[in-house]
Amino acid sequence: MNSQAPLGEAGSSSNDKLIMQILYGLHTLAWFSGGVFAVIALIINYLRRADEVNPLYVAHHNFMIATFWWTLVWLVLLSPLWLVFIVPGMLAYGLVWLWYLYRCIKGWLRLNASRLPQEELTA
Repeated sequence: MNSQAPLGEAGSSSNDKLIMQILYGLHTLAWFSGGVFAVIALIINYLRRADEVNPLYVAHHNFMIATFWWTLVWLVLLSPLWLVFIVPGMLAYGLVWLWYLYRCIKGWLRLNASRLPQEELTA
């Protein structure tokens, strides 16, 4: 699939890209709000995705939603490390935080380039 600029313009309003920028910003700053910004952004992602016609923005909504849920899964699975020792828990959560930050920045940069959040694999 060609993920160049025309994909970003198809069926979108002038506010769509701004809203996507704000959502990426909320997801990126989520760790500094104790996750509140991520929950707000997630709700908006679900609401906006339902009415979105632009395949580029639908893909970015799906990317942000998947990033949120995978992060939550990893945080829950790694939470027992806090019971064993503090340091392994801190290390594990730090790695999850870096992964989350990487995904947010990667998606945000690809949005700015009007590209899909992840390249599709071709056989």
